Amino acid sequence: MSDSEFPLVQFMREGFDPVAELARIRTEQPIFPMSIPGGQTVYLVTRYHDVRNVLGDHERFSNDFGNVIGLGSNQEDPGGLGFRDPPEHTRLRKYLTPEFTMRRLRRLEPRIEAMVEEYLDKMEAKGSPADLVESFALPIPSLVVCELLGVPYEERADFMKLSVDRFDFTAGPEASLQAINDAMAYLIDLVARERLNPGDGLLGQLLRDHGDELDDRTLASMADGILTGGHDTSTSMLALGTLWMMENPEQAAKVREVDGYVVEVVEELLRYMTVVQVAFPRFAREDLELEGQPIKKGELVLCSLIGANRDPSLGDDMDEVKPYRATVGSHLSFGHGIHRCVGAPLAQMEMRIAFPALLRRFPDLHVAGEVPFRPLSIVYGVEKLPVAW
Repeated sequence: MSDSEFPLVQFMREGFDPVAELARIRTEQPIFPMSIPGGQTVYLVTRYHDVRNVLGDHERFSNDFGNVIGLGSNQEDPGGLGFRDPPEHTRLRKYLTPEFTMRRLRRLEPRIEAMVEEYLDKMEAKGSPADLVESFALPIPSLVVCELLGVPYEERADFMKLSVDRFDFTAGPEASLQAINDAMAYLIDLVARERLNPGDGLLGQLLRDHGDELDDRTLASMADGILTGGHDTSTSMLALGTLWMMENPEQAAKVREVDGYVVEVVEELLRYMTVVQVAFPRFAREDLELEGQPIKKGELVLCSLIGANRDPSLGDDMDEVKPYRATVGSHLSFGHGIHRCVGAPLAQMEMRIAFPALLRRFPDLHVAGEVPFRPLSIVYGVEKLPVAW
């Protein structure tokens, strides 16, 4: 198998499953060199233990986006904490981590439940059929982020539009970039207002506790990172998870009827779907060797999360959903190490609330048309999900 033979294999799927070529690479050449435009070599890492080792090794691998664009460390990076290295990453993450403990997040639980019921009411009132993405999977994560950050109620509709537009590439990359810039401008203004009168949301809490340590732009960037990490990913999981349950009605019935079963299903679906297909890119800090493959200082390493999560070394039938499997809690869908997604507990809470509520409201929910999957995307999902009941 030669390098560049499958330069996009890490983004390709057939329905829920990665293409067969990814499994071949994982078996035959798990540290797989690929050429990209410009003549650079990128190494695709596909086995579970290799991916876990790379993600957990911030001493030998850097996340700093300056490695790509030639900027100094941590200048105007586009990925929030995901593109920062220690000590800056450590400094900023320590502010966010306490806000995402389950104890803190439980205060949001009643509000998330109310949002879910509100949008189920709207779906029911509008009637069957519906596009589940537009009607449910897309607005819920955006509203949750609004509630978390403390976006005023009267501004949420406009903020939701900015949230959606940044992930809509149908109008071209310029429109998406403009939406990102507009969202950042709004967040900077929101932080400035919160600094004068801190509210009950995350921004207000951070300003009360650490206002003298964080400037407005840094806080806005942190908020934007939460929006980026928690919107499209949760939308995709809500849509894909619902599609899988409609195709597996016996599992849907258990989620609907058996208290607590949804917890196991959500964790296994997170592994099985792995909507974020590759982790943030890593760059070798030094000349090194990874499972016998030499990698030069500055070369790029891409970790295939879907490849790792389907690795047969984890157990039997990893291409199937088995909620009570022994390895259910060790998936890499939220990453690993110091860069593991800080918002993971919130995403899990959203799923655990949304799936049972949806299935109880519409027990005969079923697919009502063609489901277009995204052909090539870092975040895998569906463009729309036509349903009826």
